[in-house]
Amino acid sequence: MRLKDIPNIISALRLAAVIPVVWLLLSYEFGWALALFAFAGVSDGVDGFLAKQYGWQSRLGGILDPLADKALLVICFLVLGSLGLIPVWLVLAVVFRDLVIVGGALLYNYRVEILEASPTRISKLNTLVQLVLVVGVIMQAVPMPVPGWLIEALIWSCLATTLVSGVQYVLVWSAKARRHGWRDE
Repeated sequence: MRLKDIPNIISALRLAAVIPVVWLLLSYEFGWALALFAFAGVSDGVDGFLAKQYGWQSRLGGILDPLADKALLVICFLVLGSLGLIPVWLVLAVVFRDLVIVGGALLYNYRVEILEASPTRISKLNTLVQLVLVVGVIMQAVPMPVPGWLIEALIWSCLATTLVSGVQYVLVWSAKARRHGWRDE
């Protein structure tokens, strides 16, 4: 192991944390689930800081970091939706958006050119809103006082940023694909 591998190891541990978070949520151990989810969130900041501060970025890290983030968020949405804590229609919107983005990214990568993707501002905002919503919903289940109006506002903000960022990705990457054309294979 080299020092420059630390961010990738942190991302891998965050990916591995998905299983215990799911187990804790399904076991109604919301306090522990919240603590582990928060730890995963902090670790995301730490691995990003280390990678950028010391130039420890890698192609693996560029894949592993967003994969760990998305796996944790999407699976938390699925579990919280199945528990009736997040509306199912919102869960479907979040999952559908991510499937469209991943499917489009794979298609672009294999049929147009190597994908060098970076998240858009609205996508970053969407991720932040999703994170805050998950934390708020778990806090309510602990129970910790979270105003109902705040959860409701986060739900609608999440839907709005999910739709806008999904449409933006489709439009931007479709235009790039048209400009570059299909690769013959």
